[in-house]
Amino acid sequence: MQRTIVLFALGSRGDIQPCVALGQGLAARGHTVRVIAAARYAALIAAAGLEAAPLSVDPAELLNTDEGQELLAGGRNPVRFLRGFRRLLGPLAEQLLGELLTASRGADLILAPTAGGLGEHLGSSLGVPAAEIHYQPSHPTGHFPHPMVPQARFLGPVGNRLSFQAVDQVAWQLARPFINPWRRRDLGLPSAPLLGPARRPASGGRRAALCCFSSAVVPRPADWPANVHLTGYWFVEEPAYRPSDELTAFLEAGPTPVYVGFGSMVPPDRAKAHTLVREALRRAGVRGVVQGDPKNEEVRSDDDVMVVEDVPHSWLFPRMAAVVHHGGAGTTAAGLRAGVPTVVCPFFGDQPYWGERVAALKAGPAPVPFRRLTVGSLAGAILHATNDPGLASGARGVGRRLSREDGTANACDIIERLLT
Repeated sequence: MQRTIVLFALGSRGDIQPCVALGQGLAARGHTVRVIAAARYAALIAAAGLEAAPLSVDPAELLNTDEGQELLAGGRNPVRFLRGFRRLLGPLAEQLLGELLTASRGADLILAPTAGGLGEHLGSSLGVPAAEIHYQPSHPTGHFPHPMVPQARFLGPVGNRLSFQAVDQVAWQLARPFINPWRRRDLGLPSAPLLGPARRPASGGRRAALCCFSSAVVPRPADWPANVHLTGYWFVEEPAYRPSDELTAFLEAGPTPVYVGFGSMVPPDRAKAHTLVREALRRAGVRGVVQGDPKNEEVRSDDDVMVVEDVPHSWLFPRMAAVVHHGGAGTTAAGLRAGVPTVVCPFFGDQPYWGERVAALKAGPAPVPFRRLTVGSLAGAILHATNDPGLASGARGVGRRLSREDGTANACDIIERLLT
């Protein structure tokens, strides 16, 4: 039976693409899929054959503000991170929540990230089931701490488990002043209690959580319950992509280059960051494909560096000797799947965690935080990634495992069970 499924993609492109991949899988099974995302991604969503529900809030633009730069400088401190998001989104909360409600009407199932429990509030109001999307480990476990509270590991299994609950509570207390008025005013629900709404049971047990990552990268903890599904990554396939003549010529003109790009992360001084990257590539003795604006005179291409704006990672990364990036969950997944060594230069949030996972898998060197990045540290990490046979072997091994998985199909199977 055809159903309408609403997907919340509330972030940058790294959050959008997995939702698009999942949406395409569900659409191929006959379902109607609506993706809620910033307006700049409407064309990408429509091109995938899905309904786009544009939001007026654009995360990329927010990161360009003073508050956004402060958020990027916050590193891994969960309280500072979540308070930064509140400062960014607080003035826009009423408008954003109203748009989410409008876009969710008519849904038979809502799939949303854990932030603020948005899916659960809307599902309760609209009388439909809701499931969570986890882009990083978010369900409590005694085996490791929350990605944003690594210090909790020193307190053992109890500290590990409490770290997840602590992050959930901080997030809820910061969201509560916006969520409860919305529940009363627009959703027809009473205020949620001080410690947050009770988790409404889903069919067959507690609310389902779909973890959009692989057990090859994060082994499933033995104490996760059956309602937490580690599906594997949801990759967008782009077989129709054709590179420009300039990019093709550059790749054929010399040794295999190294990719460097920081996604939607916005360095405080872009020109300075580009100069640092270019000098590090030169010092490491490698050519580079660098993310940037080819029309910007300050970051122009030359014989050793090709500046590209938007090239699918699924096409580009397998053609690189190594990839250097910010450590977003989606970009990390693409680099690991390509089977080439990865250098993570994290800015904030869960990015340091993914850098640590890459290093633990021996698929790349230890992460180099962007705020401490120098020409020497980046050049050294690139040399390590491109010259260590152990890293090359580790990266190939992870890549082979990811290439055999079909996380999208696994997630679609789970969703169809929820619908029935």
